[in-house]
Amino acid sequence: MLLEMAVEEGDRDTEEEVAHSLERILEGIAVTEVECMFSGEHDTNNAILSINAGAGGTEAQDWSDIMLRMYLRWAEDKGFKTSILDILAGDEAGTKAVTLLIKGRYAYGYLRSEIGVHRLVRISPFDASGRRHTSFASVMVLPELDDTVNVTIEDKDLRIDTYRASGSGGQHVNKTDSAIRITHMPSGIVVQCQNERSQHRNKDMAMKMLMAQLYERERQRKEAEHQGLCGDKKEIAWGSQIRSYVLQPYRLIKDHRTDQETGNVDAVLDGGLDPFIKAYLLWNKAK
Repeated sequence: MLLEMAVEEGDRDTEEEVAHSLERILEGIAVTEVECMFSGEHDTNNAILSINAGAGGTEAQDWSDIMLRMYLRWAEDKGFKTSILDILAGDEAGTKAVTLLIKGRYAYGYLRSEIGVHRLVRISPFDASGRRHTSFASVMVLPELDDTVNVTIEDKDLRIDTYRASGSGGQHVNKTDSAIRITHMPSGIVVQCQNERSQHRNKDMAMKMLMAQLYERERQRKEAEHQGLCGDKKEIAWGSQIRSYVLQPYRLIKDHRTDQETGNVDAVLDGGLDPFIKAYLLWNKAK
């Protein structure tokens, strides 16, 4: 009604205002449509996301760095808060491994679609001969568990080491042994956190990371008992990439689970992951 009146009266300002309002409504509907597909127990939780470079040296480490930027931009667009819990810089460039905490409602629900191996094909900027290279990086996503989840961890099973932090965090971080590494000896799981200046806060966060990994391990074990296989473990195995990002000789990103694809490579690498996430949620629900 308001739009019709504005058109009849030639009121361009009102037309634009109505158009913007309609756009916001449609965006809200799209978000609600996706969130209705969340059915996992911890889908509303914050997410702990880890990226690890595969074989390939500097090329793979640069790919991990590109992915880090992609997820940071995606989270920023969603209005989620991010913090780097731990990072290991590459030998010459890029990142060998990095762990992020992404805070926001449904962060884990969205990002569990990213678990697996991501493959990049491009002309390497580190190859003087200009040859095409293939690189791999793996992504693991765990929910940050709240106090309602009970994971028993015995003090006698832990080895806790302190060390001097490296990477981002400010001068104070690098001057003190504030970083924490916790080894859970029965499982062999190792977690570490160097984000906070306080050793106590780093220990608390590292314990949350350990709890999440132990909880996921137990969940996978129970799922394997019921189904005779462990789907998540297969998804993150090397050589079974979930998505390919091809920059040369053509430009295409394709998800191998859902067949979702796009030629707008730059938009995706700049954080435009939502079409792939939505396609995964639809595919997983149908499966």
